[in-house]
Amino acid sequence: MQRRHRGHPNAGKPRRLITSSPKIPHNSPLMAIEEIVTTGMPFVAEDIAKHPAFTAADLDVLGASDHMRLSFIGVPISIDEKVVGTLSIERVPDLDSMFPLDCDVRLLTMIANLIGQAVKLHRLVARDRKRLMAESYRWQKELLEFKQPARERKKVHIDGIIGTSPVLRGLLDKIAVVARSNATVLLRGESGTGKELVAKAIHELSPRAKRPFIKMNCAALPETVLESELFGHEKGAFTGALNSRKGRFELADKGTLFLDEIGEISGAFQAKLLRVLQEQEFERVGSGHTMKVDVRVIAATNKDLEGAVTKNEFRADLYYRISVVPLMLPPLRERRSDIPLLAAEFLKNFNCKNSRTLTFDQSALDVLMNCGFPGNVRELENCVQRTATLAPGPFIVRNDFACCHGQCLSALLWKSGLDEAKPRAALIGELTPTAVTPIPEAATPVAVLGPPVAAEPVDGNIVSGGKLTDRERLIAAMEKAGWVQAKAARLLGLTPRQIGYALRKYCIEIKRL
Repeated sequence: MQRRHRGHPNAGKPRRLITSSPKIPHNSPLMAIEEIVTTGMPFVAEDIAKHPAFTAADLDVLGASDHMRLSFIGVPISIDEKVVGTLSIERVPDLDSMFPLDCDVRLLTMIANLIGQAVKLHRLVARDRKRLMAESYRWQKELLEFKQPARERKKVHIDGIIGTSPVLRGLLDKIAVVARSNATVLLRGESGTGKELVAKAIHELSPRAKRPFIKMNCAALPETVLESELFGHEKGAFTGALNSRKGRFELADKGTLFLDEIGEISGAFQAKLLRVLQEQEFERVGSGHTMKVDVRVIAATNKDLEGAVTKNEFRADLYYRISVVPLMLPPLRERRSDIPLLAAEFLKNFNCKNSRTLTFDQSALDVLMNCGFPGNVRELENCVQRTATLAPGPFIVRNDFACCHGQCLSALLWKSGLDEAKPRAALIGELTPTAVTPIPEAATPVAVLGPPVAAEPVDGNIVSGGKLTDRERLIAAMEKAGWVQAKAARLLGLTPRQIGYALRKYCIEIKRL
């Protein structure tokens, strides 16, 4: 800031504007600033030569002399009533003014207030920038970890879920992520894929792990009993209700409720369930008192809910409410590398319960690896227990399996489904008394196959084959099609997926033309 004094020999010289922080060095020539910081009030000295706050050293620093009279003005810079600095000037006083320094004090105070606001804004921006940078760094780190190959990521281990296949590892990674939230989860998959194990794993990895995990099979009870089981009832609500009883929702408060086979509930009950899922409140049967709960719902079904919604068998609003985070559980045929691990675990449990020391021979593992297992993990467990029970031991070999003697009921079940398709498609590989259970076409009904295309002759008729074996008939079709699987499938009246299964079954290497 500059001020001029008319007629004064130094009126043209600019004077200094000084800003300072609250911490003033002991040897500072402006010890008056300490008083500003301490009191939080402006400091004014009309003549610093006569003011006790200024020493001879201060006068030399400021340039005061007997021929130059200097005034000093200092004001505090405050943020939220806390002094964070000072703003001061020294100037040649205006002797003609009635109030020579008042205007300067007001102007300096306004400037100090603006500086204080700017410093406050700068600190807020710097703090937010630091927080945003920390969050950005954290998200980038998580993103990089997620993009790493599965083998480099930290593997998630869940008790009861066994396997190392890529599709299972991907499911376990999703479970670990989903468990951290409170979102409703819908488990989709065929029967026997372990939906209840996955639901329990989500609960145990979630913040609700120390709270109850309640499960309920919706298909096991009629609608009237199901309502009482889920919502509870009051004494005398219906015949046989001798006492009040808490429902599964009430028991699962602050925890997790697993609703298995949710696709089997009736339309009337779907509306009641929708309200609980949306509002987290319900009334016991026979009561008008509304109860509020905090429950995370995990539902499961092996039913085609989308088809059920299309046919008006399942409410669309309930479907959208339970399918917030859908998880698809892979069937066992899509994770065949896990079969030896699962079979070994099931055999270990059997040995512990029955005091046996059975082990699998390599031929036995080959049988298991080539089986379709339409019942998935549950069927594999039953197969191991059945074979171990009847095996003379100490090793389980190929001939110990029922399917190798044409006695596997599951194989007969799937054979009947395949036999119905024979008039429409020349199926490769039939069940014989010494054959292993064929791999079903992803449990897809044969009715979805298109009409067969007439086969072209290749050294005879490819379909009938004459004296050709199934393997030779398949090779002939592939040769005719130029080793294009889709074209060979049309020649045999099969789907490309069935051709793929057959090529793997007969160990036929595809030629690259």
